Amino acid sequence: MDETFLFGGLIRLHVLRHAAREPIYGLAMIQELVRRGYRLSAGTLYPVLHGMEERGLLVSEQVRVGRVRRRLYRATPAGVRALAAARQRARELLAELSEDEVLPAARPVRRPRQTARGAAR
Repeated sequence: MDETFLFGGLIRLHVLRHAAREPIYGLAMIQELVRRGYRLSAGTLYPVLHGMEERGLLVSEQVRVGRVRRRLYRATPAGVRALAAARQRARELLAELSEDEVLPAARPVRRPRQTARGAAR
């Protein structure tokens, strides 16, 4: 099953968390997400960043770093509030997921077969 459609919100929360701590840029965020087990391209991440900026969660500015121009994103006050609300909901969800955890069915215990002499095989 392709679970990637579930991860969109988690990726946005990762981005928001990092942008609330310090300014971020796309390539560094892609690398951080890869370290977290996500695989996404610039063609996936940049629309996420732009969408979050359009919704007022992030603000960006273009800066020059040596010869390179980079667009840095940081969380807005609304983004910080949204992150705080998301943290609370995530705690509630994790608690529910943990209590509803489906454990694999227990396998019946195999008892050694008895031989004619009574020894186990």
